[in-house]
Formats: sequence, structure tokens, C-alpha cells
Amino acid sequence: MNRWQYALTRLLQIIPTFFVVMLLVFVMVRLLPGDPASAILGDRVTDEAIAQVNRRLGLDQPLPVQFGIFVRNFFRGDLGSSANLRVPVLELIKERLPVTLYLTAYAGVLAALLAVPLAILAAFRRNTWVDGLIRGVFQVGLSVPVFYVGLQLLTFFGARLGVFPVGGVGSNFTQNLYYLFLPALSLGFYLSAILMRNLRASIIEVFSAEYVEFARSKGLKRRVVVLKHILRNALISTVTLFGLSIGQLIGGAVITETVFAVPGVGRLMVDAIFGRDYAVIQGLTLTFALLVSLVFLLTDLLYATLDPRAELS
Repeated sequence: MNRWQYALTRLLQIIPTFFVVMLLVFVMVRLLPGDPASAILGDRVTDEAIAQVNRRLGLDQPLPVQFGIFVRNFFRGDLGSSANLRVPVLELIKERLPVTLYLTAYAGVLAALLAVPLAILAAFRRNTWVDGLIRGVFQVGLSVPVFYVGLQLLTFFGARLGVFPVGGVGSNFTQNLYYLFLPALSLGFYLSAILMRNLRASIIEVFSAEYVEFARSKGLKRRVVVLKHILRNALISTVTLFGLSIGQLIGGAVITETVFAVPGVGRLMVDAIFGRDYAVIQGLTLTFALLVSLVFLLTDLLYATLDPRAELS
């Protein structure tokens, strides 16, 4: 199986998975407690008004019919309209999604910048005070919830020192690096702790492999041995773990965006859940599922690049 066939196979595997996700999203949204019509109408709740809202939203149809309409509209690019905001869901996603993607990518980059060099340092200084200090600091990242780290960063660097803003986003790429640093750091710190521990263990395991000893015996420079033989092979499991953690990163963005008042799709999801806005919840959940699926695909392709044997599986 060549590289293109491998990529096509992984891409085709997304289709049935995504269909199952669509079905689960449709069913679970309708299992949420509360009546969306009552949430929309507020104090103006009457039986006649509820019937009108349900008819307008299609909620008076049998569930199989509702699901069929949902699937048909999805493939037409119609995710419906927000019952609360009176705006097409697709427009809301187009407006908010870039902020969340920026925040998630920012957090991933910060996590890699923290984890990779410190994992290498800890592995080559294992069982020393340096190794113990690095692992001890990152243990905090594994033990403390993301939202608590965010609140502490917000309180200290935002409210007390005033070094960073306490919320919002910038108007361009450069300003977003400044505005989103604290929420990205709070997201990335947890991920960096996971990546650091995994990469450190992988480097230690690869360090004693026969092919590494053979590379040293050939007289290769230490930098070549570390980068080409040790780090490349050690990164295989870490890359896979990083891809699997993207879903958690996007999920963490829901809470982080709320804490830092970031106008992304995570905060929109929270508002939609409290407002019983079915169309928005469905559209955002499918967007998250599609993003995670694409990240998994890219992870598989990168994994195959690092280890060509994966294409044979």
C-alpha cells in the first residue's frame, strides 16, 4: 500500500464514523432536559406559542423524519438557524471558529515548545535533580484542572499585574498572540505535561536500542544520533498521543473560552446548551467531530511518515 492509498483508506474510514456521530448527536441533543420552545419564549409561554415554535423548528415531526431532514440539510450545507440569535448556524460557526482554531493551535504549539526540550533534558539527565524538578513541575499540570490554572493565570497576570488582558481577542494575528497567550498557556500546560512524560519515557527506551548503539559505533556526531535516530523514533508514540489529545484540547477550549471571555465556538456551545438551542448544539458538535477526525487523519499520515511500517497495517 503506497502513501496515497493509505491516506485514501484513512479518509474513507471517516465517513461511517461521522454518520454514527451525526446519529448520536441528534439523539443526545433531544435527550437534554428541558423544552427548547419554553426556553425561547421565556415568560410568554402558552400552549399555542409552544406549538408554533415546535412547528417552526420541525420538532412536531416524528424523530425519524427529523433525523432525515437533519441529514439532508447537512449535506446541503444548511445547519439550520439559531432559535435564540435568529442567525444561521453556519454563519455563527464561520464567525467564531477561527478564534477557537487559533486558540487550539496556539495551545498545541506552546505545549510542544514546553514538552520537547524539557523531555530531552529530563531524559538525558534522568534520576538527577534536574529530572526530578522537571517532572515535579509538570506533575502539577496533570493534577490541577485546566479551568483552575486559567483562573490563577487570569488573577495573577491579568488582574493583579496587568501584564495581559483579562479577556477578549485582538483584531489581527499579532494582537491575538498577546490576547490569547494566557488561555493558550492554561490549555497547553496540561497537554505539555502529558507529552513530556511520554516523550521522556520513549527517549530513555530508544536510547538503549541496538540501532542507536550501532550509530554511535560508526562515529556519528552526537547531534546526528540524537535527532535522526533517538528523537525521530521516540516521537512516534508522542505524535500519536498529541493527535489523540487534540479532542481534549478542543473540549478544554469550551471551559477556557468561558473563563477568559473568548468569543469562540466553545463559549457559543455553552450559551447554546443553557438556551436549549438545538440547531447550534448540533452544528457545533458536528464541527468538533469533523475537526477531530481530520486531526486524527493528519496524525496517521505523520505517523506513517515517521514509521513507514504503519502503511502496511
